[in-house]
Amino acid sequence: MTDLALARPGVYGHPPADLVEVPDGAVQLSPLVPGAAALEELPPGVLAGATVLAPPGTLERRYTLALALRALAPGAPLTVLAPKDRGGSRLSRELSSFGCRLDETAKSHHRIVRTVRPDEPAGLDAAIAEGAPQHLSELGLWTQAGIFSWNRIDPGTALLIAHLPALSGRGADLGCGLGVLARAVLASTKVTGLALVDNDRRAVAAARRNVEDPRVTLRWADARAVDAVPERLDFVVMNPPFHEGGAEDRALGQAFIRRAAAALRPGGTLWLTANTHLPYEATLAEVFREVTQRAAAQGYKIHEARK
Repeated sequence: MTDLALARPGVYGHPPADLVEVPDGAVQLSPLVPGAAALEELPPGVLAGATVLAPPGTLERRYTLALALRALAPGAPLTVLAPKDRGGSRLSRELSSFGCRLDETAKSHHRIVRTVRPDEPAGLDAAIAEGAPQHLSELGLWTQAGIFSWNRIDPGTALLIAHLPALSGRGADLGCGLGVLARAVLASTKVTGLALVDNDRRAVAAARRNVEDPRVTLRWADARAVDAVPERLDFVVMNPPFHEGGAEDRALGQAFIRRAAAALRPGGTLWLTANTHLPYEATLAEVFREVTQRAAAQGYKIHEARK
């Protein structure tokens, strides 16, 4: 076991600085931060402490807390926080179930729980097994709790697949998720290459198992980054995110649209699915020569945009 005096603390996500203080030199452990270390790969007892902005989903949250407790040295401090309506109200009960003694406070609509790692935590293996990658037979896909639409086909993606023509040439799927859209794109034998990009390491790992095709490349990266997407592509497909930290952020999808336009060659096409209420039309018209709505149903819309 690593000497606690020599071990580094860890941080999961980006806890609000006005609520908790993250120690200098803390190693980032969130799968949503490209380049971060993998919490699930840390040996037991290597962390000198941990600060966790807990995920909202129950399975994902318990999985993350169990992994953090496993990675901590006995007696090492653990601080966990979450908005009270996004899992915060459950933190005390969940940490207590692992055998932790708690000090709980509330601030700015968050619950903040401070504890230390017990000598012998209870129930870690079960929580880790429940939140680990799994194959869902009803989907026919590898997935994991916490990935976007992890246990169902997103209706917006399904609508796009229903209206997607047979594409050709080199393309990209920005925010690829589990690879559902990519599998549909690759049904066309005229597709010569497809870059899958997602900022969720778990999604990239699942897509690697779900989309076994030599035409595919995968990258764990923020699709908005300049170097995340190949250039001079023939097509881009996407179901862009529009939430950041639990709040709606329409600028996310708009940034994805601009990144797609920058990656396409003249004459290249973007196929986009989005919730009907999202105001993407102005951004599409700004960066594309021709924009056509191809479908609208069940609260979603499909646009084809040509550069």
